[in-house]
Amino acid sequence: MLKIVSVIAVVAASVALAGCESSNAGGDPGARPLPLGASCQTIRADLNRMDSSGAQSTVEASTQGKRMTPAQQAVVERYNGLLNQYLGARCHT
Repeated sequence: MLKIVSVIAVVAASVALAGCESSNAGGDPGARPLPLGASCQTIRADLNRMDSSGAQSTVEASTQGKRMTPAQQAVVERYNGLLNQYLGARCHT
C-alpha cells in the first residue's frame, strides 16, 4: 500500500511540474533585445524625427491601401521597423 501511495505522489508531482512548464507555452516571451548600438532613447528620437517630417501620414496612407512610391514605401518600412523595435523592447513602459 505504501508503494502505491508513493507512486501516486511521484506521478502527481510530475504532472504538477509539467503543468507549470506548459503554462508559459503561449505566454509572454518578454522584451526583445534592441539592435547593437540602439537604445530606447535613440529609437524614440528617430521616430520623433520621422513624425515631424510627416512620416505618420505616409504610414496611414499605406494602411489605407493607397499607392506608394518606392521612397514612400521605404519610409513606411523604416517607421514600422523602428516602432516594432521600440514596442518589442518595451521602451514604452
